[in-house]
Amino acid sequence: MPELPEVHGLCIYLDTQLRGAVLTEVRINSIAALKTADPPFTDLEGRTIRSARRFGKFVCLDADGLYFVFHLAKAGWVRYTEHPSAAGLRMGKSNIAARLLLHRPSDDAHIGLDLTEAGTKKSLAIYVVRDPQDVAGIATLGPEPLSPDFDLEALAGIVRASPQQIKGLLRSQSVIAGIGNAYSDEILHAARISPFAIAKSLDKEAIARLYEAMQEVLVNAVVAAAGKPSSELKDTKRSNFRVHARTGQACPVCGDTVREVSFADTSLQYCPTCQTNGKILADRRTSRFLK
Repeated sequence: MPELPEVHGLCIYLDTQLRGAVLTEVRINSIAALKTADPPFTDLEGRTIRSARRFGKFVCLDADGLYFVFHLAKAGWVRYTEHPSAAGLRMGKSNIAARLLLHRPSDDAHIGLDLTEAGTKKSLAIYVVRDPQDVAGIATLGPEPLSPDFDLEALAGIVRASPQQIKGLLRSQSVIAGIGNAYSDEILHAARISPFAIAKSLDKEAIARLYEAMQEVLVNAVVAAAGKPSSELKDTKRSNFRVHARTGQACPVCGDTVREVSFADTSLQYCPTCQTNGKILADRRTSRFLK
């Protein structure tokens, strides 16, 4: 799933490519993906893209005061092309959920943007709204972790008030915006904190490490993603991981083997030496066989 750094990089790229372009046609190929009916998506046609900006993991295109908002979920992505196909889309017969066709007057270019989603489980969401805050997922977002107002004291207040495991707390979009499964793994590894630690049990030093790790991991990832075209952002994300999606490989910090805990539809990765004092956390998928 694209998280804060990739969505930030994607918005920079889209803003560069689409700002000033006129939407000539909007095609919705997945009715299930479109979550709004008023205003109709066809009202976007003829409007000019003024900006692309990020809210948490949401991308928001401002089209003359009407907003095309999308969330890429777990398997969605964006495909930008300067040679868009004029062929019609077969409803439900493609991995393309929506297609935007645009004309960019600055260089008289006809360009296109496809929203795609792989796999059979479809979660990509599209909204056409008069105000980004009309999207419930945006209206309920927690603070941005890289905003100037989000300091150590702000994080400490959140952590000390929560009985959740710290991994789940970091992923909660209503608590902190933009962090998902991958970067919560990376932040907790850098902070040397177990993903199963109860948030409110963390002491002052652990919270300080968590804040420093959050800033370092996210800033480095944002810098790595900046300026990359959408086609390169996924590879850029994967290339910088230390533990996430590296099960069985050596931890680059201590050399221990990166371990995994699996759940019904997701998993987490961690280093026992760096994070759990050498303890192997129970994998709930297989622990019943170890009793």
